[in-house]
Amino acid sequence: MSQSRNLAAQALLRVEEDGAFSNIIFGNLLDKENLNKSDKALASAIFYGVLDRKITLDFYIGKLSKIKVKKIEPLTLAALRIGLYQICFMERIPKSAAVNESVNIVKNTREERNSGFINAVLRSAVKSLPNLPVGKDLFSLSVRYSCPVHIISQFINDYGIEKTEEIIKAFLIPSKVNLCVNTLKASVDQLSQLLREKGIEVRKTNAKENLITVSGIEFINNPLFDNGYFFIQDTASNNCAKALMAKKHERILDVCAAPGGKTFTVALNIEDIGEIMSCDLYENRVALIKSGAERLGLRCIKTTVNDATVYNAELGDFDAVLCDVPCSGYGVIGRKPEIKYKKITDFTDLEKIQQNILNVSAEYVKKGGRLVYSTCTLRKAENEEQVKRFLCNNKDFICQYMHTDLPSSENDGFFHALLIKK
Repeated sequence: MSQSRNLAAQALLRVEEDGAFSNIIFGNLLDKENLNKSDKALASAIFYGVLDRKITLDFYIGKLSKIKVKKIEPLTLAALRIGLYQICFMERIPKSAAVNESVNIVKNTREERNSGFINAVLRSAVKSLPNLPVGKDLFSLSVRYSCPVHIISQFINDYGIEKTEEIIKAFLIPSKVNLCVNTLKASVDQLSQLLREKGIEVRKTNAKENLITVSGIEFINNPLFDNGYFFIQDTASNNCAKALMAKKHERILDVCAAPGGKTFTVALNIEDIGEIMSCDLYENRVALIKSGAERLGLRCIKTTVNDATVYNAELGDFDAVLCDVPCSGYGVIGRKPEIKYKKITDFTDLEKIQQNILNVSAEYVKKGGRLVYSTCTLRKAENEEQVKRFLCNNKDFICQYMHTDLPSSENDGFFHALLIKK
């Protein structure tokens, strides 16, 4: 049996059962397997592809199978989805291989009795796929773009149907790998050249943003990564950190900083001259920030465990505060597709936490100082409406601007607002 497909199946089951983040589940399983580069790439393409297209795949299964999708056993369903994804969306995979290897997934398991069922459904798919619905009603959009109805409905309320279709279509575009260059060690051009010498394709550079878009890169045992020449960061996240307009010699606070990307960007913006207090609620997450700062050689960063929902007078006051709050994550669905399948129906508690963190963060800002509120979601209830509510209750702040990066082929979805203390 193909190790790649078996690993993808096991990872899919874990995501379904545990509801954990896909990158963590897949990464942990990948570490346990001795796969070559091409097998890793195949496993990754199948795993994330199935997560991306699960609603579409289940529509096909529902049309091709006499058994309802909800009644199909877990491993069998994973095998069907894996087979169908290859048949529908991976042109280089022979359809016969897609069928046979999917059947093999259940061989020597307690679901082996379903091998004939898997074979029959997939062979029917090879002969003729059911037509997808073409309308712009919620059901049709959900099936076509593999996005739950409740998310589409929220987007339509916030952005209208045309913009919503663009958003959910963008979620299916493969996410790019962007590296933020540690300009204290190398320029964009210098790192680009070093990467090319290692056989890594540098597809795009943006010297203004210190970003490089790459493909074919491995981070494990990569000397350039280990020696702190770069860290991973999306364009929209980079823009959010730069909105803080940090300056040399300032005291800066990042209240919900882990894993540290925005902290690192701010540190580079001030050329490592000043003080950044980088906080998070849990010790293990703070350790991630600390190790990242050490790897990059950033000495201006201090880390501490701190609860962002409770004011801590010991921290003092700051010239600028970055308040990147926990959110629904509806802007990064393209990178973390499992988010769209989480059963989040009531956001009231989440929105209360966000408002609390924003209010507490404001207490750290010096007079004339800056406060950036940000999320990686597109819900206006977590973005613009939160800022408006904050301004109503904090008359000593004004909003300089609010900005939303909608997801595209170039970036994730992100929101940030720059607030100034009078």
